[in-house]
Order: sequence, then structure tokens, then C-alpha cells
Amino acid sequence: MTTDIIRGVPRGTADIPLSILELATVGEGHTPADALRSATELARSAEDWGYHRIWVAEHHGMPGVASSSPAVLIAHLAAATRAIRIGSGGVMLPNHAPLVVAEQFGTLHALHPGRIDLGLGRAPGTDMATANALRRSADIDPDEFPQQVAELTSFLDGAFPGDHPYAKIQAIPRSADRPPIWLLGSSGFSARLAGLLGLPFAFAHHFSAANTEPALDLYRSSFRPSEVLSEPYALIGVAAVAADTEAEALRQAMPGALSWLRMRRGTPGLFPSPETAEAYAYTPMETEFVRDRLSNVIYGDADGVRAGLEELRKRTGADELMITTMVHGAEARLRSYRLIAEAYGMTS
Repeated sequence: MTTDIIRGVPRGTADIPLSILELATVGEGHTPADALRSATELARSAEDWGYHRIWVAEHHGMPGVASSSPAVLIAHLAAATRAIRIGSGGVMLPNHAPLVVAEQFGTLHALHPGRIDLGLGRAPGTDMATANALRRSADIDPDEFPQQVAELTSFLDGAFPGDHPYAKIQAIPRSADRPPIWLLGSSGFSARLAGLLGLPFAFAHHFSAANTEPALDLYRSSFRPSEVLSEPYALIGVAAVAADTEAEALRQAMPGALSWLRMRRGTPGLFPSPETAEAYAYTPMETEFVRDRLSNVIYGDADGVRAGLEELRKRTGADELMITTMVHGAEARLRSYRLIAEAYGMTS
């Protein structure tokens, strides 16, 4: 495996690659089928606009999110595109047997060689009751994540020691190379592990902004060169909304804040519309929550969003920005991503 399949090529006037995190958001008045069609349209457009990769997240039990099965959605998006990298952002490894993940991504790599990324997280991506149903057991220790990563890597590489209980088990299909493994995180645990293993690291700045710089510092200070990377490579997820005016961008961003509020209250639902967000009667405490949430979203017109992204890039030293745009409706979302691409001169 070479570093070239991890490090992207900046497009237009961007200093680093820009990518997309997709959740297949199901908005009010829409269906999961609508959300998945929108995700496909976004992948095709993102490829034309010069984005480097598009990842899909794993979430369960959330009516407003249709990306519960990353491997299935990745297969569909990769078949609908030509060259853009497609991956998981990420597969929540404790929910799955490592052998199953190795088989799924070995299949994806065989179907779309050189285009698949395997991003791994250690959180459940859901509530614990749903996590237990997924795992068929409540006896899962998140601290076993390093061992699970090692087991998955050994299945992908066919590299178990001869005396290992799984030494004779083959994850098929398997090829001489394999999809690059990324570790995802929102704290220091995966940052340090990614550094020690010499793997690329993706940090969830979009919902853990206060931990971004400490986690990236820990990743870089812990980094040990590997066959995958000779030096650290850090991607950060960024919430951003671009529109024709700052006022319209704020209007489009408000439903995302309300969606987070509902999730924190334990009442997730379909992704709200701007009209629903405007009509909602916020308590003072909820107003403060929304204000805090919006402070972590870069929103404005195209030039304003680019300026915000550039400030974040310089402050964190990120090697790649992965933008997630949580708005209601495919049209507003596509326009936001297009405006950002145009601001960087990425579109043809």
C-alpha cells in the first residue's frame, strides 16, 4: 500500500483536498428512498465538482438518517460514479465481527479497486439497547477496539501468526492490496492509537470542536512511521453551509441545530425543515444550546464559508477537510456544496 491512495490532490485554488461526509438525511416530507437518491446525486455531482472523496456514516435507530448500512450504500455510490473515492466514515467496529467487515470491504475493493476507504470508529453510533441488538450481546468492551482493529487488519492481509486460532480462516475475496484503514475519533483515544499504528486519522470536529487541536497534537506526537504512512495525515470533519447570503445560510443551518437538540433530548425524528425550526418555541436553555451548536458551523455566502474553512485549516494544520452539510432538502444541500467548490475554483 502506498501513501498516494491516502493523500489526495488539491483541486482549484484549494491548498488541501476537500471531501464530503454524507449521512443520507431524511427530511420532513421525504422518505428514506428520497434520501438515498439524493446521496447518489450528491456523489455524482461531487465527483464532477472536484471533491476528493465521499464517506458515509453508520447510524442506527434514527428516523432522520438513512445511512445504517455503510457497506451497502458504498457499493451503490461507487457503482454510480467513476473515480471519486468512496468510504465509510465510519464503520462502528464494535457493532460487527471483524471477519464480516473484512469480507464486505474485500468485496467492495474487488468491485472498485483503488477507490474504497475503510474508516473505523469505536462508538456504537446509536443507543446501547440498539447496540446490544446489533451485537447480540451486552458484553462488548469499547477498550477492546485496538484488538478488533488488529484482528480486522490480519483478516484483510491474511497475516495471522501460525499459532493463532484464526490462522486458517480466509476472508474472501482478498487481494494483494486492500482498502486503506483510517481510524476515526472525537477524543484522544483513537488519535493516539492511529499515531501508534501509523494510520491516517479523521477527527469529528463537527461535533467535538473543543477536542480537535488536542487530539491532532496527540496524533502527531504519537505517530510512528508505517508501511502505510511515513508521516501523519489528519482529516477533520467540518460542518458548513453555504448559500447566496449569510441570512439564508443561517436559515438553512438552523434545522441542523434543532435536530441535534431533539437527539440530545432523546426524541430524534425526521430532519426538520427551516419552517419547523423557525416556528419552534425555544426555551432559554434550548436557545443557548442552539447558539453553541451554531458556533461550530461555518455558514455564510461562498466567500465567507471559504474564509472560515481556511481559518480552520491554518489553525489546525489539517491535511484534508471533510465537509458535512446538514440542511433540509437535496436542492439546498447540492447548492451549498457547489458554492464551496466554486469558491475554490474546483468546478470546470
